[in-house]
Amino acid sequence: MSFRGKEMMKKLVKRVGAENITPELKEKLKACVPDAKVVMGRAKRGLYAGRHIQYGNRISEDGGNKSRRCWKPNVQDKRLFSYIFDRHIKVKVTTHALRCIDKAGGIDEYLLKTPYQKMDTEMGLFWKTKVEQKYAELGQMEVAFFTPEDEAKFEQGFKDLNIAKKDARREARRKMYGRKGGEEKGEEEASIEGVVGSESHQEDDHGWLEAKA
Repeated sequence: MSFRGKEMMKKLVKRVGAENITPELKEKLKACVPDAKVVMGRAKRGLYAGRHIQYGNRISEDGGNKSRRCWKPNVQDKRLFSYIFDRHIKVKVTTHALRCIDKAGGIDEYLLKTPYQKMDTEMGLFWKTKVEQKYAELGQMEVAFFTPEDEAKFEQGFKDLNIAKKDARREARRKMYGRKGGEEKGEEEASIEGVVGSESHQEDDHGWLEAKA
């Protein structure tokens, strides 16, 4: 392996973890890591699906003069959802890689179905190794199946829990805003009673003065 291939292998082993990689998988990775610098530098940080920088000539229409130029791939920043990890993966991908991912059925299926020989970037090899490791762990987990009656009970329990939460929120709002409303209402009633009492007192005074006259 070349110097670049050795450094790539060290990074992959360090990221995934030496204790998590089986000897068979490690030998497979060594056989698939490129020996020469066949990819562009920024391709190490994304999924390019074989699309890399290309060089050629620009030919003028008048004299047929040639000048060197390059063609760079169309790279996009995307957030792809992984069902195995249950989260989004932020990665740089080419439009060709996006079409391959859509055709495979998702980022997980694309990484599992694509052979190591076509994973020519460090990030592709890294995520492929992690997905295979997680897929193997999920395959060893025990799966429990519930009867339809149990599922109906679980659904009813969730519904009752949501109803209880809504009732608790409604009661808390009633206590918070109802008390303020009651205080304001009490103050208004007290002010109205005071006005009525003062008017009745004035009427009594007026009647007493007339009686005295």
